[in-house]
Amino acid sequence: MTARSSPTPRAHKRPGRRAYLLIALFALALVLFPFLFWYNTWFGRKLGDSDLDAYLADASKPRHIQHALVQLGERLSHRQNAARWYSRVIVESASPNLEIRQTVAWIMGQDRGYPPFHEALLKLIHDPEPMVRRNAALGLAGFSDGAARVELLAMLRPYAVRSAVAGPVRYRLKLGDYVNPGTLLARVGDREVRSPAPGEVRTLERKEGDAVASGDTLAQLSADKNHVWEALRALYVVGQMEDLEDVRRFTRPVPGLSESVVRQAVLTAQAIQSRGKWVRDVVEIKPPGGAPPSSPRTGR
Repeated sequence: MTARSSPTPRAHKRPGRRAYLLIALFALALVLFPFLFWYNTWFGRKLGDSDLDAYLADASKPRHIQHALVQLGERLSHRQNAARWYSRVIVESASPNLEIRQTVAWIMGQDRGYPPFHEALLKLIHDPEPMVRRNAALGLAGFSDGAARVELLAMLRPYAVRSAVAGPVRYRLKLGDYVNPGTLLARVGDREVRSPAPGEVRTLERKEGDAVASGDTLAQLSADKNHVWEALRALYVVGQMEDLEDVRRFTRPVPGLSESVVRQAVLTAQAIQSRGKWVRDVVEIKPPGGAPPSSPRTGR
């Protein structure tokens, strides 16, 4: 009986050059596509003058307009002349897009020597969205306009998130969670409720599944630390004596807020008190010889 010879192993065929090329192209695509997406949506990418013109005119792409506006703001922050685009900035203050109005309000606070910006900010301070109003308030404070005060004080206080519709509420966050503008906070029926402002969830005002009406408060958010600091800086310029109670709440350490906020609150309180004293002194000064010539009593 003869032994059978074992079969010779078949050699494995190595991938060809085309296969290696396809693998390399696939790997490149995995890196290139995210980069291109990031590059085209990153607002920090510099735009030339012609790019700014084109992006601001591209009404079909709100992100192009927002990108151009951010770049205009960067130019203004570096004291570069951007006046040729100011009329377009004014136009965009009436945009239906929240992010564009919010960016416009920020830009218009950068140049306090342009009166039309002041006029436009006086309209944006009544915007339905809090982030637009807050940027408008900071801009108005730069113009030393007391119309900013109501919104600046609101930035120092908790923010109530309300339902726009009626229905059962289902929360998506819990106490202590931090939210940014746009974070999904809850659902009421089939409607999403997203946070209009930043802050920490301090209270949930309803139980899970409760029926709520339109306008009911769903949650209370704490004042955001960055917004508090910015509001205190603005109130340093426009704050009045009746604002001291809100300001003084931050002159002592508050959990979650830095020492710089405490220092700014102290400086702001001092500035407000100094202005209040100056106003009292002016009111108490009586002109020599009795009533001034223009007073109703003299009739002259």
